[in-house]
Amino acid sequence: MLLKSRLESNELLALRYLSRRMELTEKEKYHYLNLEKGYEGELQFDLLAKSLKEERYIINDLLLEVNNNFFQIDCLMISQGVIHILDIKNYHGDCYFEANKLYSVATKREYKNPIDQLNRSANLFRQFLQNLRQNFLVEASVIFINPEFTLYHASMDKPFIFPTQVNRFLEDLNKTPSKLNESHKKLAQSIVSLHKTENPFTSLPKYNYEQLHKGIYCNTCKSFKVYKKNNILLCSNCGGKEKIETAILRSAREFMLLFPEQKVTTQSIYDWCNLDVSKRTICRILKKNYTTIGSTNNTYYQC
Repeated sequence: MLLKSRLESNELLALRYLSRRMELTEKEKYHYLNLEKGYEGELQFDLLAKSLKEERYIINDLLLEVNNNFFQIDCLMISQGVIHILDIKNYHGDCYFEANKLYSVATKREYKNPIDQLNRSANLFRQFLQNLRQNFLVEASVIFINPEFTLYHASMDKPFIFPTQVNRFLEDLNKTPSKLNESHKKLAQSIVSLHKTENPFTSLPKYNYEQLHKGIYCNTCKSFKVYKKNNILLCSNCGGKEKIETAILRSAREFMLLFPEQKVTTQSIYDWCNLDVSKRTICRILKKNYTTIGSTNNTYYQC
């Protein structure tokens, strides 16, 4: 039973929007692409996890805090006798272990040791359970989801599940009887209720309103070469089509995420969209989809 779905983090969404409206540094691009690749790998695992048949609570994308320490869990599975902490990695290519460090064979770039992150999350989660006065066996594993990944020099005692082992891992779970009771349900609900929405690990480039490219881009090819025809937004680059209302709402959501301190007004969205659309049209769309606050010249909108 899926109790918490997986969504793009605000950090990933913000970087995705910024990458289309400003020039990111190489370091910022690397961070952004890693987040995109990581999210893609998590979705791949989610699809495979749908094959699980025994009773389990699955909670995705958890951010928890214990004793002023924040920690993240990609996937938490609550079974009858054990809680699995799964850290999903979408690494690509050949890597190797040396002196307890992880390196790329091709570039010699050092990656963070996934075991260090896993052990930290597992230890903090055990403390988290103790604070809830719960006593469960906790097993933690790193799942390498990408079939194009190979790791050399990894000893067999490492908590790794390689691409060729993922299906067998899920099959073994299916073979293990798991019946949940009210205590499992209460624990799962407590964990979800204690999930933190504000992530202190977020790392975004510095930006301001003036430096960002204004306008609506194509939802297909991300080009700003779009124009309005009747109630449709057309892309001269790829031929993509999108309803004007959908495109304006998509741009309004961008504005809200990138500038949470600014009020969403007809004028602010008109300027942000920078499109041949009347303010009256934008006002109508905002009124239809958001809550109107204030009146006349002081009107603004909230979700």
